[in-house]
Amino acid sequence: MRWEADVLTRALLSATLVIALSACSTVGGWFGSDKTVGKPAALTEIKPSASLARQWEAHLGGAGPYDFSPATDGQAVYAAGSDGRLVKLDLSSGRELWRVDAGRALSAGVGVGEGLVLVGTRKGELLAYKAVDGQFAWKAQLSGEILVPPVAANGVAAARGNDGKIALFEVRDGKQRWASSRALPALTLREQGYLALGDKALYVGNAGGRLSALSLVNGAPLWEANIALPHGTTELERIADVVGPLALDDQLVCGAAYQGRVGCIDRVTGNGVWARDLSSLRGVDMDAHFVFAGDDHGTLLAYERVRGGNTWKQDKLRDRKLSSPVAVAEHYVAVGDYQGQIHLLNASDGAFAARASTDGSPVRGVMIPLKSGLVVQTVNGGVFALKIQ
Repeated sequence: MRWEADVLTRALLSATLVIALSACSTVGGWFGSDKTVGKPAALTEIKPSASLARQWEAHLGGAGPYDFSPATDGQAVYAAGSDGRLVKLDLSSGRELWRVDAGRALSAGVGVGEGLVLVGTRKGELLAYKAVDGQFAWKAQLSGEILVPPVAANGVAAARGNDGKIALFEVRDGKQRWASSRALPALTLREQGYLALGDKALYVGNAGGRLSALSLVNGAPLWEANIALPHGTTELERIADVVGPLALDDQLVCGAAYQGRVGCIDRVTGNGVWARDLSSLRGVDMDAHFVFAGDDHGTLLAYERVRGGNTWKQDKLRDRKLSSPVAVAEHYVAVGDYQGQIHLLNASDGAFAARASTDGSPVRGVMIPLKSGLVVQTVNGGVFALKIQ
């Protein structure tokens, strides 16, 4: 995978890179800010075949330097901001059902499952609240800053710190079941791989291009597979982290790596099913037919879920700093951009179907796909429910 060699990119990277001889370092800069390397593509007029109608909106604290994503349990939407506010909103109306103040700055969320709402802090605290009324349930401690949403299912909750450690907790009381750690490469991206819980395994995207399945029983590796292979002569060129959301179905787990590949792995055996060259910072999603991924310059691509053939690509959103793609309402895929625009594309051919605006601030977190729409959270703290018509 080639390294982009334009002068501006190298300047931005150099300005934000610190190499510690005794510890791993992270690369931030344009990877995790609102700066763009190339000039963002201007939005062109589209001929809509659908519409995105705003159903409701709500407002809470902004995200600051972090990425916050809303979550749903099918009845309500939960959202958090970096100032410590956590809210529950009625899914149909947006009416606020409860609001709590965590009493500390938050850095990740929201995770929902097993009757709990989960958020993380920059000091490595995992905070759990009862979904029904917002009452504090328990707190657990990790050793590194939490930057991706915690997850909960099947009686357990999982979170990861930015130091390479992952821990699994009992949802009933927050007692740690196990912890797993791995050595990190000399340089990693500040962006991290998300966690995905299955019925027997926790799936993890790792720095260095590896995707792993950890046993829910004891954290032992069930398998580990390559999504990308680091290569190049410098540490910058060798960054190949699996970042962003993973996508699961009954047979496959799929992910994407920066300066690497997008691909799918057999969930049981860990054998690679297919892989294609791609450099991505925002992970993947899938529907019944396709795996969707955006490259690090804003081109959105669709791959056949089973064989990995590239069905289409849409490059008219180049350098608009797209959010993670989400499959929506069976027939569409949606992305947000740095101006808070939401783009709805046909899943079958990548043509634009509709577009809607929010509050003008970036969409960096993962949007919630609904049966007939989606919920979006912006950097400025706006939460918007949009219905496809």
